[in-house]
Amino acid sequence: MKHFAPSKAIGAGPLRGPRETRKDDKDGMTEQGFKRFRRRRAPAAATPFTADTEGGSRLAVPASAAPSLLPATLPEPWDRIRQVPFDGAGHQEARLPLVSRFRTAPAAKSFDLLRTRLLHTLKARGWKRVAVTAPAAGCGTTFSAVNLALSLARVPGSRTVLMDMNFRRPGVACALGLQAPANMTGVLSGTVLMEEHLLRPLPSLAVGLNNAADQNAAEILHSGTCIETLDGLMLRSGADVALFDLPPVLEHDDTAAFLPQVDGVLIISDGTSTTAAQLAACEKMLAGHTQLLGVVLNRARKSDSSLL
Repeated sequence: MKHFAPSKAIGAGPLRGPRETRKDDKDGMTEQGFKRFRRRRAPAAATPFTADTEGGSRLAVPASAAPSLLPATLPEPWDRIRQVPFDGAGHQEARLPLVSRFRTAPAAKSFDLLRTRLLHTLKARGWKRVAVTAPAAGCGTTFSAVNLALSLARVPGSRTVLMDMNFRRPGVACALGLQAPANMTGVLSGTVLMEEHLLRPLPSLAVGLNNAADQNAAEILHSGTCIETLDGLMLRSGADVALFDLPPVLEHDDTAAFLPQVDGVLIISDGTSTTAAQLAACEKMLAGHTQLLGVVLNRARKSDSSLL
């Protein structure tokens, strides 16, 4: 004899197929049915996941115990630049005299004054990139660039980048008593990342060093890859000021090739050898390409001002 459910029971619950009905009636509720029931009853945010135990049973584990899938937070590019030991007050391997050793000396005071004037000019015009060059070799370009960078690095909350772009006679590494990890060509060609090449002798100062001369310097500085690399450097480092130590203006075309990449130029003149004609020739070459920020008189006599 066949038994039929009363007609009023029809539609009282969701329709199920014959096979599912028979299995549920025999075993109470299948595993699939329990899962569907749990999904319908529990909020989506609080739904636990299940894990197999050694006996094969299903063990409910709270969702909070699941391992986090969020990626780990990486430090910003500036913090990933490798820090190196440096003692500006007593570094014995430095070739050039660093004003950090003689804070009360007139030279140190002159660089601090130059720093303040430069920062005022850059801030007023929204500039960041400064080339440091000279009319001829031997005027003290590297000496001035390094000591100006050290002075800028003492400004609280600032970031300064010093790049050795003198492919003819690189000297920043020797001046600071540091070992250059590689030549600058790899960085400007994009094959070496900024974080892999730059060093931080001070928390607020990063330096890009060069360990080899390259006679194709002008072609390197002309390239589009060099332009993109420098733009990326400024963006990733978040530098407030970037100083570029460049070869003499009147001896090579390297500096002329690089002028479109800077906002202004500081010219270092030698009080014992630089002539007015040389300075006039430098100003003529800079005209129409970038701004002349000032002329720094190195090896000046006591009656002369160090800043013109």
